[in-house]
This record gives sequence, structure tokens and C-alpha cells, in this order.
Amino acid sequence: MNKLCRQVSIESPGPTMKDCVFSFIVPVPDTPPKGARIKIVCAGACYRRHRSPSISSISSVSSELSDYNVPIAAQTTPSAQQTSPAHQGIRDGAIFPGFEVAGVIETLGSELGPDCGFTVGQRVVIYPFDEAPNGYAELICVPDLKYLIPIPDSLPISVAAMLPTGALLAMSAVLQAHEIASELLKERGNDTICKMLIVGTGGLALWAVRIAQYHFHNSDYSRGRFDITVASLKDEGFMLAKEIENVKVVQWNEDLYEKQLIERTKDACNGLVDIVIDFGTTSRSLHRSMQCLTKGGVVLINDEVAEKLLPKFARLAEEREQKIEAVANGSIEQLHEVVKLVASGEIKPPPHSIFPCEQASEVVRKLCASEIPGRAILRFHDID
Repeated sequence: MNKLCRQVSIESPGPTMKDCVFSFIVPVPDTPPKGARIKIVCAGACYRRHRSPSISSISSVSSELSDYNVPIAAQTTPSAQQTSPAHQGIRDGAIFPGFEVAGVIETLGSELGPDCGFTVGQRVVIYPFDEAPNGYAELICVPDLKYLIPIPDSLPISVAAMLPTGALLAMSAVLQAHEIASELLKERGNDTICKMLIVGTGGLALWAVRIAQYHFHNSDYSRGRFDITVASLKDEGFMLAKEIENVKVVQWNEDLYEKQLIERTKDACNGLVDIVIDFGTTSRSLHRSMQCLTKGGVVLINDEVAEKLLPKFARLAEEREQKIEAVANGSIEQLHEVVKLVASGEIKPPPHSIFPCEQASEVVRKLCASEIPGRAILRFHDID
């Protein structure tokens, strides 16, 4: 008889907040011959706007939910995937479903030798590869050791769990923005600045601001030539962003008229901006970002929503002589870099709170009510 392990499934919460967290007992996966089986210790819990029941689309519904959507875990049997939307796994730009995780190596593949570079019991984060399984399972397998990144001793495993997708996507967006800005500054010459607006709240925006400050400060060409403003989508994010030095903050209060929000943003930015990193993922957010963007400016959006939004805004972008570019979720090499920078203290992580995985339902409720500052981390095991 196969061994069994727990899996927590968190469904996209609606306004009623009923039956959105489920628990399953699933078979323990076999360790791949050239891979490893990881015992999950911590997993990041975050959410985007409520999405469509369709397993192939993302929709922006219900503004009462925050900027994120709870990651959706899935059963892996074909019958479950075909018949039960409640058990479907859908890719998310802030977090793969159940895959912003950190843990320890439980077993190594039978074809690996002692010189493979990893050992049983070693702490690791997992790069979110394409074939990654869905769900907050206690045990996850990786087919190749290249997807494992060692966690330095100086890095708490709860912080490491925030890196594989949230911090990685933010890193990818900032590096893409930095390339665009560098070219812009070269064209403009000395004594000019580049103005950038980061739209969002929670983990993605807070990571992006911290990573942007690090990269722009450590670039000889761009040091002191960037002006960063954060457009926060909720009160909690507004307060957290205000604590960051040398960053201006404007609150996008949805109770205000659109024209008021645009004017408020332009006032905070001292005019139109050159680059927008928009983690809002909605048509309304993107449209507002473009109104705050100068002629020739660029809006960066996650490629998870680009397929939906780009066709809608292509004509407007052309009319305004602006560009909308998709941001990939980041590479393995970038994840190695993020882990190193956070472990060394060069990039400070956003605040986070840790909860037992048994409290997943309460965590979801608090996330939707914006009662958890920063990030929420689910703990499956205590290895300290």
C-alpha cells in the first residue's frame, strides 16, 4: 500500500468566503531517479483578484477582494481535472498554486551519487518549473536537481518561501525596467532622471520597490537618476510602502473618480512617468497606468495576464505612442541571485506572518479582509 500525505487545497475566495479551503489525503509521490523529493516546511499564501471558473482564463471580478488571489491547489487525477473546478490548478502571476515553497530534501534519486551537490536534510527552495505539481502537498518531487536552490544558513526558511515566485517575478520586472530605463537615460543624456510607477500592493509591489532600490543604487550609470512612486491598491499596502525610504506613495482609492485618481498620481509623480510596472492585472488598472504614462513610455505587465490584456489595449497603446510589454516569471539564475541578495541582507524582505497550515481557512479570511500586514506563510512542519 502506498504511503499517504496531506494536501491543502485553497480555492479562489468569493464574497461569501464559504468552502474555499479543502484538505485531502494523497499518495506520496515516488522520487524521480535523477531528482529529489522535498518535504515542504513553509509555503507562501497570497491572492489576486477573484478569477473566472474557467481553468484557462483570468478575470477581474469583485473589487472588494485585494490585489492578489489565493493560490488554487489541484488534485492530479485526470477525472478530477475534468469534472471538478474546485480542484483545478491555475497558474498565478504572484504565486504558482502551492508552489512558493521551501523545505528540506527527504530523499534523492536512485541514479544520483554522493557528488550530486545536495544532501538529504538540506534546506532548499524550488524553482517553479513548468511541470510543477499543483497543491500544498507535504511532499513535492522535482525531476532534476537544477530546480533546487540551496538556502544559506543566514536565511530563515519562512523568508525563503517567499522567493520562488513573488520575489522572482519582481526581480524579473525590475531588471526589464532597468534595461528600458538605461537606454532612455542614454538618449536623454546627463542630468536627467527616469520616473517609474509601481502599481500594486502586498508582496509583489513591496518586493519590486526593494529590488529596484538595490539595483538602481548599485548601477554606476543609474545611481541617483531614478524617481520611484508606488500606487497602492489598499490601506495596508499604503502604510507598508510609506515605510520605505526615498519612495513616494499614492493611494488608489477605488471610491474616487477615475480622473481624480489619475490627477492624484501625476501630482505624486511630478508629472507623467516613463515606466510603469503594473501588478494590478486588471483592465482598469492598466488603463489608469497608461493615463499616467508619457509618450514613448512603457508599461510592464505579467505575462500571465498579457495574453488577455494586450489585444484589448493594443489600439490605445498605438494611439498614445506607448508600449505594453510582458514580463516573464524569471529564470533559475535570477532566483539564485535573489536568494543570495536576501540572505546577505542587501535586499530586505517584506514583513510576513507565519501560520500553521491547519489555519489556512482563517488565513484566507484575514487576507481578504486585509488583516495580515505583508505576506502570510503557511507552515507544514517545524524543523527548528
